[in-house]
Parts: sequence; structure tokens; C-alpha cells
Amino acid sequence: MKDLVRSIILSGFILSLGFAVAAQTVQPTPPAADDDGAVKVFEVRLPVTVTDKKKKDALVPGLKRGDFAVYEDGVKQEVTFFTDAGSNPPVYVGVLMDTSPSTAGKMKFSKEAAKNFIYTVTTLRKDKAAFMTFDHKVVLHQDFTDKLDLLDKAVDDVDKVGSKTSLYDAIWQFSDEKLRNAPGRRVIVVITDGDDTFSKADLDDAIDIAQRTETTIFAISTKAGFLGTVPGVDAGTVKDKGDKLLSRLCEETGGEVFFTGDMYELEKAFTKISNELKGQYIITYRPANQNYDGKDRKVEVRFADSEKEKRYRIRTKTSYRQVDDSLK
Repeated sequence: MKDLVRSIILSGFILSLGFAVAAQTVQPTPPAADDDGAVKVFEVRLPVTVTDKKKKDALVPGLKRGDFAVYEDGVKQEVTFFTDAGSNPPVYVGVLMDTSPSTAGKMKFSKEAAKNFIYTVTTLRKDKAAFMTFDHKVVLHQDFTDKLDLLDKAVDDVDKVGSKTSLYDAIWQFSDEKLRNAPGRRVIVVITDGDDTFSKADLDDAIDIAQRTETTIFAISTKAGFLGTVPGVDAGTVKDKGDKLLSRLCEETGGEVFFTGDMYELEKAFTKISNELKGQYIITYRPANQNYDGKDRKVEVRFADSEKEKRYRIRTKTSYRQVDDSLK
């Protein structure tokens, strides 16, 4: 009888110990759920540009889904969708033009630049463009359309400059209000000659909203002037803190900044952006970490083949934060 009692007590102790250990084991946090209890699964879309290192950064066409591998925080991820130049969705591009005081003397040129860019980048009956200006105010002059005459008129109607520069606010507003649910690739092109002086948002805010809305930012810096270079400023070079911030804005969203010094360089920049948008690869992956934790996650796209790694260069956005946001 005593042996039976000891056996029961020992069994109870072992069972209790098991419960205690189980209680201390860290359990993975399940993905977030909607109000009705349905689990929300999110994916990340990466516009990827591939260039040849030995051919003056010429675009590399013809790559396949299996040529790429995606890593998030060092962990390989599941690629769920892939498109190339022949199957990419349309481009929704916002042209944001600086109308701060320093642009007054070159307003005509900036307007022509905006129109020329729209003509260069948009593919008729597929892509759509919108036009916004920013100074101390942010004004949307034309919503997304594929009608070039409406875009021309919107640009031509701009005839005044403001008193400050609200670059980051413009990026935030356009990304949040216009690109969040755009049914295609999301792009902003900024034409500016100065640093932000008036925004409530800061650089990190602008990068964050662009990454969250899967928006790629390109910038045309007109600081160097258009009738030849300005003394002390050479086209194609980064000279001051403002230039470095503009570079970071583009690089961390997967885009590029161009420092132009004349009409020829400007046209080359437009053509390069246009060709890049037409030749991109779009890689969509489902993160293994499905938590809406708001933490910064590092993203890296690599080649599966080491030989391609040596020959080609990949550019895409480098990080994002996953928050409980609404995107289509």
C-alpha cells in the first residue's frame, strides 16, 4: 500500500513538473487576426533592378524566378510570385515638383522637365501618372490618369512659387493617399533643387511610408543648374548633407538619385528611369515571420548562382517595418 501511495505521489510530482516546464517554454506568436478571427497573411513585393557590372550598368533581361533567392533578417524566404518585363503590372507614377522660392528662376524649365518625364515614362493605355507640387503647401493638381493632355494642362497651370520646401510631407501625403491602394507598381519621381525646410514629417517618416506602401522613389536634383554647372557644383556628384539625404531616400526605397547639370544629363536620367521601370523584375515573398511587430526587417535579394553574383548587381529596397496596415 505504501508503495502504491509513493507511486501516485511521484507520478503527480512528475506531471506537475511537466506542466511547469511547458509553461516556461516560449511559444511562437501566431499571426494577427481580423475582427472575425480570420488569420491575416501578408506578403512583401520587391521591384528588383538587375544591371551588368562590366557593361556600364546595362539592364539584364531574361532572368527567371529560380535565379533569385530572398532573405529577410538572414533567413531564406518563400517566393510566391514573380514577373518580368513581359508580364509586369502597370506603373502608377507620381511626379512631385518643387515650387519653393529657389525654383522661381527655372520654373519654365522644371515644368518642361515634368512633362517630358511623364511622356518618357508612361506607356499609353497601360501606365498612369499624377502630378503634385510642394512648397509651403502640398497640392495635387492632377490625380492618376493616362490622358496626357490633362497632365500637360495641370503642369502648365502652375505659375506661382511658395515660401518653403515640404518635400517629406509631399512624399508622405502622396504615398499614403494615392499609392497605398494603386493596383500596380508604385513609383514617385521628385524634381527638386533644395533641402526640406518645412515638413512636419522627417526623412525617416518619408522612407517608412514609402516602404510600407511598396513605393520606389527616384529623384532628379536640379541644384546644379541647367545652363551649365553652377560654380563649385559639378553634375553627377554629391556635395552636401542635403544631397546625401536625398540619396538615402532613394536608396532605401530601391530607387536612385540623379544629379543633373544640363539638359542632356536630365534627358539621360529620364530615359534611364523609364528603361529601368520597363525592365524590372517583381518578386513577391511571404515572410516566415508573420508578426505585425513594427520592427525594422532587413531584406536582401541574392542570386542563386554564384557566377551571376559575380557578373550582375541587384538593387531593391533594403528594409521595411511590418505594421498592421491596409494595402491592396
